[in-house]
Amino acid sequence: MKFVVSSTELLSHLTVVSRVISSKNTLPILDNFLFNLKGNDLEITASDLETTLTTRIKLENVTDDGQVAIPYRILVDTLKEFPEQPLTFDINKSNQAIKVSTDTGEFNIVGQPAEDFPIKATIKSESKVSLQLPATSLLSGISKTIFATADDEMRPVMNGILLELSDESLTFVASDAHKLVRYKRLDVKPQQHASFILPKKPASLLKAILGKDGADVTIEFDDKNALFTMENYNLVCRLVEGVYPNYNSVIPTSNPNTMTIDRLDFYNSLRRVAPFTNQASNLVKLTLKGNQLVVSAQDLDFSISAFERINCQYDGEDMEIGFKSVFLIEILANISATDIILSLSDPSRAGLLFPAVADNENEDVLMLLMPMMVSA
Repeated sequence: MKFVVSSTELLSHLTVVSRVISSKNTLPILDNFLFNLKGNDLEITASDLETTLTTRIKLENVTDDGQVAIPYRILVDTLKEFPEQPLTFDINKSNQAIKVSTDTGEFNIVGQPAEDFPIKATIKSESKVSLQLPATSLLSGISKTIFATADDEMRPVMNGILLELSDESLTFVASDAHKLVRYKRLDVKPQQHASFILPKKPASLLKAILGKDGADVTIEFDDKNALFTMENYNLVCRLVEGVYPNYNSVIPTSNPNTMTIDRLDFYNSLRRVAPFTNQASNLVKLTLKGNQLVVSAQDLDFSISAFERINCQYDGEDMEIGFKSVFLIEILANISATDIILSLSDPSRAGLLFPAVADNENEDVLMLLMPMMVSA
C-alpha cells in the first residue's frame, strides 16, 4: 500500500478531522486516524464513538488499496514542521509498519490494525428523514445559536441545538434557561415535519468545516443518529435523546415597550460599563426614559460604579430593568444588524432582541434574555 500526497494538503485535512479525537478516549484505537485507500481516493476518519468525521483527498501515484490506523499525535506534530513538499507513504499491510519518505529523510511509524477501529454508525432507511440545503444556511443557523446552548448534566436536551423542520422553514433553537435564540431559515422549506437535537461538539465541528466546504449539505437522520454529507467531508453523530422543551411558550407575545438603538453603540457601552458590575451577579441596569438609555453598574463591595447615556428611539413607559451583562453582550455580538430592537413588557419579564432591519430577507432572528432583579 503506497501513495504520494502533498504535506500541506494532508495536514489541512488532518487538522480538521483531529478535532473529533478526545483527550480522554477509553479505547486506545481512538487515538488514531483510520486511513482507507481505494483507487485514487484516500479517506481519513477520526472518531470518539459519539461522533465520526471522515474527509477525502484525491491522490495520484497510488499502488494497491488498503487500510491502516495511524497514531494522530505523532503524524500531525511531524507534518506541522514540514514545508510544502510531496510525501511518500509506504505501508506494510502485514505488520502495519509505516514509512514516510521525503527528498531528504525518512520517518518510521507503527500503525494499528484497521479492524480495531469502530464501525461508523448508519442511518436506518425505514425511519430516515433527509433534506438538502446550502452550506451557508446551515453555517448561519449553527453560528447564531451555538453560543446559547447550556452545559447542564441534569438536562442534556439543553446542551444541543434543536433543528426543527416544517413546511415553511428550517428552525434552529438553543437555550440555557437564561437566554434563548430562535433562528429561522425561510429559504429552506423541507416540506415535512420532523426534528432532532444536534449535540454541541458535532455542531462546533460543522461550524469549522462549513466555512471551508461551501457546497450544498445533505442531512439524513433517524431517531438515534444524523449524517451530514458535504463535498469533502462526512460527519455522523449520535443525537441527544429526549424531548426539547416547548420554547414557544416562553417567548412573550405582547411586549409594548420598544427601544431601537445602534447595536454597536449599545454593545461598546456595555463593554465599558461591565467591569464595574458586581462580580457575583454581573448585573447591569438599563434605565429607559424619553429617547435616552442609561447603562449603569455598581459594585458596593469595592465602591466602584459607572454609567453612560446613549441616544435611542424609545416608545413606551419609563422603565428600569436589569440584565446579566455577560449574556447581553454575548447576544449583541451575535446579531449582525446595524440597529437592534429591544422589546420589553415589564422589569420582571423576558426581553426580546432582534434586528430592526434584517440583513437577509431569508433570516428570522429572535433572541430572548431573562431579566435580573434590580435592588432598590
